[in-house]
Amino acid sequence: MKALEFENQLAKNIYDNYIKRISKTITILSNEDKKEILMEFNSHIYEGLQNTNRKTELESVLKITQDLGNPEEVLKPLIADKKLKQATRTFNPKHIIQAILLNIKNGVVYSVFAGLYLCLFVFGILLLLKIIYPNEAGLFYDDQGFAVLGLYGSSENTTDILGDWFIPMALFSSVALYIIITLLLKTTRKKKA
Repeated sequence: MKALEFENQLAKNIYDNYIKRISKTITILSNEDKKEILMEFNSHIYEGLQNTNRKTELESVLKITQDLGNPEEVLKPLIADKKLKQATRTFNPKHIIQAILLNIKNGVVYSVFAGLYLCLFVFGILLLLKIIYPNEAGLFYDDQGFAVLGLYGSSENTTDILGDWFIPMALFSSVALYIIITLLLKTTRKKKA
């Protein structure tokens, strides 16, 4: 990769620092993958400099690197994907372990969000079901204890614990889950920024 030329020394320092951060972030990848990523980022910076309306090189390179994002965070999914491909190609235990460790964090985060969204969806559906079928939807228990949360055919041995209070409880749970999901998303976005 050919480094870009700058007239402004501060702009050059920012560019060099950004490229070093990328290089440091991708050290676990193969040389071919490193070269490809560096060339891609270098190309984005070059094209950004050519298409900029900024007055100075310094303003331009600051804006471009800011728009590209923090390399340590932006490159995480790409590194995980490339490491996974390398592991499946080489069957090298070192690459396989690295790929698993890089991908497991993403999987856990996405699984947590999927579970929270599923709960939010379920509470919304239960709220509607309680309105449509007031006697068959709710939180029921029987002689042995908890029976079901949801739709339950009428039975003499079951009791709806919340009765009409189920609607505000489901509504409150939905709003609380929505707020929790939003706060968690903001937290994960801040870590990436």
